[in-house]
Amino acid sequence: MSIETTEVVIVGGGPNGIALANYMGMYGINTLVLDSSEEILPYPRAVGMDDEAVRVLQGVGLAEPALKDMIRNVPLRYYNARGVCFAEVKPTTAKYGWPMRNIFMQQLTEVTLREGLSRYESVDLRLGHNMNSIAQGAEGVTLAVTDNTGREYSIKAQYVVAADGARSEIRNQLDIGYTGMTHPAKWIVVDAANDKLDAPYTALHADPERPFVCIHMPYQYRRWEFMLHPGEDEETMCEEGKIRALIRNHIGDAVDELDIVRIRAYTHNSRVASTFAKGRVMLCGDAAHITPPWAGQGLNSGLRDVVNIGWKLAAVVKGRAPQSILQTYDTERRGHATDLIALADNMGAVLGMTNPILAGVRDWIFKASDSVDNLREHLAEFKFKPVAQITKGIVYHEGDEVYQDSAVGQLFIQPDVEDAEGNRRKFDEILGDWFAVVGYRVNPADFMSDENRAFWDTLETRYVQVNRSRSGLSYDERLTASGASSVEDVDNGLADWFGAVRNKIVIVRPDRFVAAITSPARLNEALDELRKRLS
Repeated sequence: MSIETTEVVIVGGGPNGIALANYMGMYGINTLVLDSSEEILPYPRAVGMDDEAVRVLQGVGLAEPALKDMIRNVPLRYYNARGVCFAEVKPTTAKYGWPMRNIFMQQLTEVTLREGLSRYESVDLRLGHNMNSIAQGAEGVTLAVTDNTGREYSIKAQYVVAADGARSEIRNQLDIGYTGMTHPAKWIVVDAANDKLDAPYTALHADPERPFVCIHMPYQYRRWEFMLHPGEDEETMCEEGKIRALIRNHIGDAVDELDIVRIRAYTHNSRVASTFAKGRVMLCGDAAHITPPWAGQGLNSGLRDVVNIGWKLAAVVKGRAPQSILQTYDTERRGHATDLIALADNMGAVLGMTNPILAGVRDWIFKASDSVDNLREHLAEFKFKPVAQITKGIVYHEGDEVYQDSAVGQLFIQPDVEDAEGNRRKFDEILGDWFAVVGYRVNPADFMSDENRAFWDTLETRYVQVNRSRSGLSYDERLTASGASSVEDVDNGLADWFGAVRNKIVIVRPDRFVAAITSPARLNEALDELRKRLS
């Protein structure tokens, strides 16, 4: 049996695994990706992507290519039994640089992600290759693999990422628990092409007679989802004639024009692995946590895993940080992933009420909230989605106090800025691929000790001075900053952010989370503390 060696192996070639492979390629890490399937499934699965997930794709230059196949700013509406919309989610903000609700078809996005891998000689995607066993020791991980011809071989890697789904073979072989619940009600998912229905939104119909979902998708596709009642035969309900009859109840004879692409019954699960990292192996996406679809956060949670894992794994492989920082992946991601599962559970409970009396009470409560401005804005702007907040890990809270509404440990905003040549750019493009130290109207490089400058330079840290718009002598004579990039805050987004935190300097992690907020006088103290967490 031949033996190969590499730095990282990713098991699973779905969107999470391939997105992570793009990050590994960007960081120059030698990576093998194994997937048992030889082709992408030709029908939609995940269909919703939020602004945070699009930002993850932006990190590897794939946001715009992926968005070409997406519908942006799609509203989410709740309807009652009478077909009246009693609640709407229609976010208008783009604090992270992208629309908050985007509808896509997974198979198209997977093509874009795989095409992205062609940029990197260090990444090898192997389709039709099955992982048979995994064993890890102090020096690395060994995988036994069978390729698409039946040949067996072994791979010795420094680290392995399991992106192999909810039934993860790696998680099972490493005896990692996966606890939670299986929801009693099954749902039938129907994807239809040649759709002409004029309903350009996602509609959750909370009809107690039979709750159903109707999702407008790109390229004349539409998804229908119908809840099965106890006692209904799954096989019978999945027959095309039965499905067309269900759809006919809502759109009439227009159903005859639809081409049914697939019909499948799903059981929904809410489960979380007992650990996201074990030794040299990390679990990513559904292998680590699985959520029902009602909040549209399953794939989005997986992409949040990807960006948390990516820079840490690259730093460890490159010798810039110890292996121990990989354990912070579990510490930093577990809480938010679990919170999103709870949100999906609650949204599913609201949608799936079949008791007419309880459904009536629910509708009344939502109708009442519509008359209160704060509640209406809370719903419309999707503010009920839990905010990711890192309280322990690679963050530094000055004074050792962690406030729930602290900007430390939250995602940094991404407004547009103008660079030194006057080009309008998204701020992440200025921040780069690793850490960034950003000063508002001050040059952070001027306040760093020689020791800190030497250390943070080894991490390819970028230093940025943010100036007010048109604060130079002319359009062509902009303010400069020695040893740092200088940009102008053209829309005052950064002025508002720094004004709210009441400080001048922010340290931003590669995954765009705020690592620390400080003043020029205390900058070295904050950098010292973060250096301890990294080394």
